[in-house]
Amino acid sequence: MQSYQTLLPAGSHWSFVMRSGTALTLTDVQGGANVGMLFYNPENLLERYNAPDTLKCQHTFRLTAGHCLYSDMGRIFCGIEHDSFGWHESVCGTLNAAQTAERFGERRYQQARNERHQNGYDSFLIELAKYGLGQRDVAACLNLFAQVRADDNGHLQRERQGAAGAEVRLRFAMDTLVVLHTCPHPLTPAGDYPRAPLQLTLDARRAPLSAACLTRAENQRGLRNNALYQLQEEA
Repeated sequence: MQSYQTLLPAGSHWSFVMRSGTALTLTDVQGGANVGMLFYNPENLLERYNAPDTLKCQHTFRLTAGHCLYSDMGRIFCGIEHDSFGWHESVCGTLNAAQTAERFGERRYQQARNERHQNGYDSFLIELAKYGLGQRDVAACLNLFAQVRADDNGHLQRERQGAAGAEVRLRFAMDTLVVLHTCPHPLTPAGDYPRAPLQLTLDARRAPLSAACLTRAENQRGLRNNALYQLQEEA
């Protein structure tokens, strides 16, 4: 099988181990999708996504095509190979159960089934438990399809959330456990629980990180760290 595709409704969670060189495409089908994401090294689950290092080593606040997503060991999990949305944030985190209930009201699965009001924090915990991980392993997450700015007083403001047909393709530079959810963004102004679905496409055909992800000296060093870890010759 060279590829696999599935559609996740809003309020869902998912995890999968992506192999080095493979690609994951995330598509906002209808517009308005939010995707909270975390990354871990499946060979050493103590190594996980590091939002501060990802931003500061690339001198950026927003993430888009050409940026890489780093682990706390200075290695590159993946690069953003393609991005038709143009802005993704990694500073706002995710909503917990109490915040979600306060914002949208409490609707549990026992009463509402798939129309429940699931929250991002518990979604992460459900997926992490499959790999023996728990609360202490939840890190600052990436939120795809979320444009957020800071005003002059440092207050964060969400300016845009998703767009119909917007796509992000991640190319993996090492084996990576991907954990994600499709729960609401913390800064959503929506009065009703957002219901935008997400399409996932996994491509097993392997390729190196694109040249656009390696224009920065920092990312070239990150890839060398990957090569040392994997005991591979540099491409």
